[in-house]
Amino acid sequence: MRIPYQQLRTEFKRVLTQLHINDETAEACAATFADNSRDGVYSHGLNRFPTFVAYIKEGLIMPHAVPTQVSALGAIEQWDGHLAPGMLNAKFCMNRAIDLAKDNGIGCVAIKNTNHWMRGGTYGLQAAEAGYIGLCFTNTIANLPPWGGTEPRLGNNPLVIAVPRKGGHVVLDMAISQYAFGKLWQYEAEGKPLPVPGGYDSAGNLSTDAAAIAASKRALPIGFWKGSGLSLVLDMLATLLSGGDSTAVITQAGRKESGVSQVFIAIKTDPEKNEAMINEIISYTKSSEAEKEILFPGENMLRTRRQSMNEGVWVDEEVWEKVKGL
Repeated sequence: MRIPYQQLRTEFKRVLTQLHINDETAEACAATFADNSRDGVYSHGLNRFPTFVAYIKEGLIMPHAVPTQVSALGAIEQWDGHLAPGMLNAKFCMNRAIDLAKDNGIGCVAIKNTNHWMRGGTYGLQAAEAGYIGLCFTNTIANLPPWGGTEPRLGNNPLVIAVPRKGGHVVLDMAISQYAFGKLWQYEAEGKPLPVPGGYDSAGNLSTDAAAIAASKRALPIGFWKGSGLSLVLDMLATLLSGGDSTAVITQAGRKESGVSQVFIAIKTDPEKNEAMINEIISYTKSSEAEKEILFPGENMLRTRRQSMNEGVWVDEEVWEKVKGL
């Protein structure tokens, strides 16, 4: 079913204010969840909202906490998130990285002890809207076997790169697993096969069955061994730059996905000067003979956003009823 965007946002805020969260924080969190569903990232919009509420009730998310600075070295800063809502910490950090980049050409803000940022592309878009190139990544609990392994020891450690562009920013937002786990859950709930194999079943066979992959806990890294290596170094960078916890420490603590480490980088650029070069690259890419439409990263999101605002945001009726009952 589809419902108006504002109705979705208002319902999120209602639930959060009932948890005695102040109006400003409730509004900011509600907007992020509503925006994610509006843009088609349902796994980190409406579908994730009940888990967010549960984490608040369990004390894994501290809704009234704010980040504090740990250290500063020129264009690089470290912050402690104090388990505040991950989306708010992430927006703060990207804003801080942009401020540093204004004076230094580049700004890097790393944060420890924070929470799930929901859709990572949000913060790439944040940088692009300000006219900056944005790059950010996070570690997670262990949910991805290393190449050659059969047990999760790596995170799917999402990576985001955004480039400002008139008419639609280029935003790469990807997990290091072939499918983000929210996408796997979506296919499982719908009973649909994955378009391409996303992991292994319990017998060790590549599979397009989302439920079988979830049961085996053997998701497939992008690019096989290359994705495995990328996940490892992203975890290292997030841990070292923030001084926070690694995937190993987070997982072994058994505290669910809380207290993660993240990095936000903003790079000063000249969107007006770069416009022609960006469009040339996109145009050349799209000139390939194609079996289906070629899209640049973020292009389909813009279409989904327009449809959501015109026709209403798509919601899973069962989850929507659950949220209304919170």
